[in-house]
Amino acid sequence: MVDPVLYSFRRCPYAMRARWALAVSGVRYELREVRLADKPEAMLSISPKGTVPVLQTADGAVIDESLSIMRWALKSHDTQNWLAGDDPALIASNDGVFKYHLDRYKYPDRHGSDPTEHRRLGLLFLDELEQRIGAAGQLGGVKMGLADAAIVPFVRQFAAVDRDWFDAQPLPWLKTWLAGHLASDLFERIMYRVAPWRPGERVVVLHGRVFAGPPPAVDQSGEELTGTVTGGSAKRRRK
Repeated sequence: MVDPVLYSFRRCPYAMRARWALAVSGVRYELREVRLADKPEAMLSISPKGTVPVLQTADGAVIDESLSIMRWALKSHDTQNWLAGDDPALIASNDGVFKYHLDRYKYPDRHGSDPTEHRRLGLLFLDELEQRIGAAGQLGGVKMGLADAAIVPFVRQFAAVDRDWFDAQPLPWLKTWLAGHLASDLFERIMYRVAPWRPGERVVVLHGRVFAGPPPAVDQSGEELTGTVTGGSAKRRRK
């Protein structure tokens, strides 16, 4: 059986949340890390817009929106009931207004923007998250759900622009929430490093389910890879 293929970029927040949902779902898939300065033709041929993540399913369908990938994976196998914690309106605010201000705060030279003003406006959204987390513990209730996984990567990016400033903000619930998710074993596993994919080179296949250590992968020889997967450095063991 042909595995689904995910074109991803490790640091992209959209790709992070797609990988997070795939990991929780237990879906087995082939991971193809993309070098953004040299996007593979195989990806561009199925998604000409050239953004990650892009998932090609086993039946050849193409999903090139991160939220659609998340929901596709979770509808297949929602091991932690993340769909119960979905919040389309809140996620739309994150992906719309908050992302707009995040980009202009982080990349003022690129946008010709006032970073201080966009930081202030982005903080309004963080204040909303603070109230939700303080009331329930997570964004969609008492347990982590899809909304949390969809939004954490963007708050992470916002916090990292000026960590001293962020740490000084009166957002105790948000900071605890963010730190907890970033320190989780599952988040650590979806952030391991993979060498950029090239046609004809080793195939990295993830099983998706939760492991005690970094997720294994199998190469074309049928050997299982353990440890950090970078080029040919991963350890091999026979399946």
